[in-house]
Amino acid sequence: MALSVSDPQTVLEQFLRALRTRVDTRLGELLPGPTHPQDPIAAAMREGTLAPGKRIRPLLLLLALQDFDRLDEGAFDIACALEMIHAASLFLDDMPCMDDASLRRGRPTIHVQFGEDIAILAAVALLSHAFSVAACAQGVAHPVRTQMVCLLSQAIGSQGLVRGQYFDLREGRQQRPLDAIANANQLKTGSLFTAALEMAALFARCDVRQRNLLRGFAVELGHAFQLLDDLDDSMSSQQTGKDSGKDDGKSTVISLLGADATRQLLKEHVRYAEDHLARLGLAGGLLSQLLDRLFARAR
Repeated sequence: MALSVSDPQTVLEQFLRALRTRVDTRLGELLPGPTHPQDPIAAAMREGTLAPGKRIRPLLLLLALQDFDRLDEGAFDIACALEMIHAASLFLDDMPCMDDASLRRGRPTIHVQFGEDIAILAAVALLSHAFSVAACAQGVAHPVRTQMVCLLSQAIGSQGLVRGQYFDLREGRQQRPLDAIANANQLKTGSLFTAALEMAALFARCDVRQRNLLRGFAVELGHAFQLLDDLDDSMSSQQTGKDSGKDDGKSTVISLLGADATRQLLKEHVRYAEDHLARLGLAGGLLSQLLDRLFARAR
C-alpha cells in the first residue's frame, strides 16, 4: 500500500484507519454466517470478533510488512486469523470461572449476551476457524502457511497464552516476585504479539538476526502493553470499555512496585522496543509510530 507524503501523524492515522477497515471487511467475509435465523454460535462468533477494537495484533503484522515493503493481499487473511484467536481468548478470559468480566469493548461480554455454554462453544469454533483461515490463506506459499499454523499453535497452547492464563488464575492472588509476574504477562499478553511479528518475519523473508530483533521488539511491546493495561485498571469502564478494578487483590507489578515505578518500568520497555526497531533500520517507520501512539499518554 502506497503512502503519500504529508504530516506523519496524519499519514499514520489514515493508514491505520485503512488497514482496520480492510481487516474488518475481510473478517466479515471470513467469519461463518448463521446457518439459520436462530444460530447463536455464529452470532456470538461474529459479535465478539467484529466488535470495535484496536486490532493491535493484525496491525503489528501488517505494519511490519509495510516497513519491510512486503505488504500484499495474502497477509490480510493471516491478520484476520490473529484477530479471531485474540477474540476467542477474550470470550474465555471473561468467563465467570476466569476473570468474571461483564463488559468488553464497550459491550456486554459474550457469555453475558449468549450464555456461558454458547461462549465456550463459540470460542472453540472461532479458534478452529482461525486455523482453517491461516492454513488456506490465498497468496501464501504452502510451506509458509504450515509454519504460520505452527506459530499460532505454539502461541496459544500450553506453553503460550493458555499457560499465562493458568499462572494468572492460580498464582495471581498470591505474592509473586517480579520475574514471575513478568513471565505470566509475557505468556498471556505477549504470545500473540510475538506470533504476529514472527509471521511478519516469515512473510518478509527475514534473516536470523532480523527475526531475533523482531521477536525482541514483540517481547518488550508485550511487557509495556500489559503494564499499561494494569495502570488502566483504575480508570472507569466508560474510559476503557471494559470492567475496571479487576486487578484488586491480585499480585501485579503495580501492587509490588507502585504506580510510579510501574510507569517508569513501562517507559524502559518502550525504550528497549524502540532500540530493537532502530537496530532493524526501522526507526521512524510505521511500527515505531504505532509504538509512540500506543504509549503517548504514558510518557
